[in-house]
Amino acid sequence: MAASIPHYEISVDTTKIQDGAREIIKRVKPAWDIHSLTFKLFTEGITNALVGGYQPDNKDDMVLVRIYGEKTELIIDRQAEKDTFILLSGAGCSPPLYCTFTNGMAYGFVKGVPLDEKMVKDANIRTLIAKEIAKLHSLKKSDQGTSNPVPYIFTKIQNFINLAPDSFPEQERQKIFEGELQSKAAIQEEFNMLKGHLEALTCDVVFSHNDLLLQNIVFDSQSNKVGFIDYEYGFYNLQAFDIGNHFNEYAGVDEVDYSRFPDRDYQLSWIRIYLEEYYSLIGRQSTVSDTDVERLYVQVNKCALGSHFFWGVWALIQAQNSKIDFDFLAYSVTRFKEYFRRRDAFLSLKEPLI
Repeated sequence: MAASIPHYEISVDTTKIQDGAREIIKRVKPAWDIHSLTFKLFTEGITNALVGGYQPDNKDDMVLVRIYGEKTELIIDRQAEKDTFILLSGAGCSPPLYCTFTNGMAYGFVKGVPLDEKMVKDANIRTLIAKEIAKLHSLKKSDQGTSNPVPYIFTKIQNFINLAPDSFPEQERQKIFEGELQSKAAIQEEFNMLKGHLEALTCDVVFSHNDLLLQNIVFDSQSNKVGFIDYEYGFYNLQAFDIGNHFNEYAGVDEVDYSRFPDRDYQLSWIRIYLEEYYSLIGRQSTVSDTDVERLYVQVNKCALGSHFFWGVWALIQAQNSKIDFDFLAYSVTRFKEYFRRRDAFLSLKEPLI
């Protein structure tokens, strides 16, 4: 199936993004009048450049052309991303992947609007999200068959730490790095401790999105559905990581406010909806018990720490390599500050006995 997705040896220049997108779109939509295309530039992402092209009379039939960020191949497996896109498209969880090209890919449009901090807590929308995550977690990649998959999160974070800079050449940034994060060695030591706690969790390992920030969730009010976009970080992971990461993202990106992180009562209600859907999809006959909900609650909050760590180290790599106008070092500091603020309370939580 992967072989049927065409690849073009075309490199799109981000300074001439519409010209490059037009070259891609005329290959995947040969029946379109390529000269009458309307373009929309998306600015929400902090990893890649993204532009959409469509015919003036049908905005919903848009081709999205994504140009990979500078040196993102260091942290993202593009072949794995392609395979994930194909898996999710086949399961009805994503739009079609049209093609890949030298420095990006083109794919279909998910109709709707990206969520904001208010929408994500709407009772209807949060129920749709819980059920859609459960659907994603019930999928199996063909290369895994019936074997027991292993979580890739620990390998991924270690790879990130290995790639992270030891220092910054600018005096001001180096002062921030040392003052807030101490050193790369200190980050490694902290990860070794956290890894032990997360490996001890009695948690399902499922195929996960791993990046369910608000802008990656689209709500269509006409169909009353949510869809997920951007699968760059899709891999097998601890079930609770996707949920803990999603709860962290209630804080937003541009103006981060972790007071929006869901409280215990909210989480327990959300988790029960998720588990009822998940059990149904995987054929588990037992009903969802209070103990099941409490166990996943503990796992989710511990994995929320793993999420902060993951994106904190990721941002250090971006701070060194990305050309996108975003203060990645400040974002890394923000994630690690929240990690340390929550660490002791979350690590002290105990999974209920079976």
